[in-house]
Amino acid sequence: MTKTHTVEAIYENGILKLAKPLPLKEQEKVHVTIESERSWADRTAGMLKWIGDPEILQRLAEDDEFGIMEAR
Repeated sequence: MTKTHTVEAIYENGILKLAKPLPLKEQEKVHVTIESERSWADRTAGMLKWIGDPEILQRLAEDDEFGIMEAR
């Protein structure tokens, strides 16, 4: 039976550093799949009916100059 565990990790100096220990036995063999975290713009893509250039939308979404806190 295959068990799946999803954990967060940070890649630093060629090493993946896990946020917490894995519930595995010593010497247990595993298969590893790496999935990079998507940017905020990618995660929210499609929420607006934007028909312009995707790069401009990403700049608007991620640039502090256009942040929601500027409206105050």
